Amino acid sequence: MSKGTIRQILLITDGCSNQGEDPVRVSEQIAKQGISVNVIGVLEDDQTEDPTGLTEVNEIAEAGNGVSRIVYAEDLSETVQMVTQQAITQTIQGYVSKELKDIFGKEVNEDELSPETKEEVHEIVEDLGETVDLQVLILIDTSASMQHKMSAVRESLNDLVISLRARMGSYYFSIYHFPTRRQITKRLLSWTNEGAEIAKVFPKLATGGITPTGAALKEAVKMFDEDVIGEEPHYDIIDSSYRSSS
Repeated sequence: MSKGTIRQILLITDGCSNQGEDPVRVSEQIAKQGISVNVIGVLEDDQTEDPTGLTEVNEIAEAGNGVSRIVYAEDLSETVQMVTQQAITQTIQGYVSKELKDIFGKEVNEDELSPETKEEVHEIVEDLGETVDLQVLILIDTSASMQHKMSAVRESLNDLVISLRARMGSYYFSIYHFPTRRQITKRLLSWTNEGAEIAKVFPKLATGGITPTGAALKEAVKMFDEDVIGEEPHYDIIDSSYRSSS
């Protein structure tokens, strides 16, 4: 089984998509390109139940062959790391299942495998989980409803890079946000593996506007082809004058 590169989109949002294309349908199309869509929905501190809008979080991730979680901002850091790793494992398990199907000529349940084969499969999944190369595009919802959650988002991304650095496989990440005044999405950081660059893209992060999640996902996936991995990091500061009513 070739190691290859696992490609993911990590969408951090409050789940309140309210304009444009259906994000669930877009996520399904992205998954067909071999890119998983993971989604973390961030609750307000005073919310005691999942709001209706956050049901979209699970639907987007399910359609995108990804992982989803709904958490409070204070738990965001741990959740970002967990979701990223779980998505890696889920993708690898999908590859292994496909190869087992090719070998046996049918879908094979793990319970049908011999103890020796089952142990070998577990070892493969565990080994690849640490050594496979990873490419993560982080897509941040900076609509008005996310205003008070940005500091938690920044902290979570810093911690994510620390956890990626501990893996044996190479990794690159980039950061985009939506909405913007003139574009659907805007690049904050091009492909890099330098965690120090994150501090440069989170000045006084301006938030505002509506939440065109579907259109943002559709634009973001193009960046896997357009951006050049390994180039010098390039970062753009959000126009701090950008303000818009939700």
